[in-house]
Amino acid sequence: MLTKGLLLKLFDAAHMQRWNDRLRPVALFELDKQAHKTIAAVHFARFESEKRPVDLDRLIEGALFEMLQRVVLTDIKPPVFHRIKEDAAKYRQLNDWIYEQLKKYLLPLGDGTADRFRAYFNEPEETVERRILGAAHLFATRWEFGLIERLNTGYFDVEDIRRSLDERLAAYGDLAGMAEIAKHGGNNNSRHFLDLCGQLRFQYRWSNLHMMPRISVLGHMLLVGQVAYLHSREIGACRRRAVNNFLTGLYHDLPEVLTRDIISPVKRSVEGLSDLIKEYEKEQMDRELYSLLPEKWRDEFRRYTEDEFSDTAFIGGKFTPTSADEISARYNDDKFDPRDGTLVKAADEMCAFIEASTAIKNGNHAEDFFKVKVLLREKYGNRTVAGINFGQIYADFE
Repeated sequence: MLTKGLLLKLFDAAHMQRWNDRLRPVALFELDKQAHKTIAAVHFARFESEKRPVDLDRLIEGALFEMLQRVVLTDIKPPVFHRIKEDAAKYRQLNDWIYEQLKKYLLPLGDGTADRFRAYFNEPEETVERRILGAAHLFATRWEFGLIERLNTGYFDVEDIRRSLDERLAAYGDLAGMAEIAKHGGNNNSRHFLDLCGQLRFQYRWSNLHMMPRISVLGHMLLVGQVAYLHSREIGACRRRAVNNFLTGLYHDLPEVLTRDIISPVKRSVEGLSDLIKEYEKEQMDRELYSLLPEKWRDEFRRYTEDEFSDTAFIGGKFTPTSADEISARYNDDKFDPRDGTLVKAADEMCAFIEASTAIKNGNHAEDFFKVKVLLREKYGNRTVAGINFGQIYADFE
């Protein structure tokens, strides 16, 4: 089961600053980098899957493992880390130590997750999924470097960093997704899409309140996807169901890049305003965002961003509303392409609860944080969603 400890460990990435020895136009955090990396990895995987099979389940788990490793390593500089990796014995010792820090959170997940985590780093297998993650990691790092490069012009190693990143990215030129974003000209839709997603790291949740740490919309999306995915694995979801739940969490707030984060009290302030905002989001997504995606992907993205909190399965040749319990009983099979929207919603609100709780713990005593805690605790206090006892999870935070 997913424990409070692992939830808080994932949130630790929101505290970790990146490039903190450089002049930066904005603070850059590890959680946002991991979110941008994961979106890029899924994007690259879609292109690559047109050439050869790509296991999205393995990709998602690999991204999660790599993020957890990074959270434990905290602020170790890349040149030092790469030097350690060159020494197989030292790298194994380091990963054994990382495992010891994380095993109390990984073992309760069951399903061999702890063993797979250990093997992922100590017995690396050169898979297409791992190569895609490597490319996405460098893409997100290079994207960040583009933000700070101008401010740091003239520093002795800036050109070396740029050259190193570009050379290492070039090594992944055989991947279809990398070839796509490398296309020159003003109509590089894939590059524009990933740039647009990256902008969500500059939009903060709870933007009307002071809080610590600041959670970006992009970082929140990744956390919701991870929570939904881990819960899916806990209930024995089929691979497609677990992937759908993750991707719904990962993309569910994507429209906010066009509308910004409109807080719930504003949406509820006027009757019908929430529906009007939703309609506007749909129009803008059609015009500004879906146009950047290959047409054959667009219906799937609509499922993740427009009807994100409904339980559906592919029944009788079309996606049909159902329930999480019905999916578990009858449609928990890849051929039904099921998705638990109610589980994603519960994960979304669980992340909001943790955000509010963490803000209060860190001394931010705005009334809104307390209201959210009480509201969500009452909503989920005795509630089970898709077989997950959310009441127990909330109780663990008290």
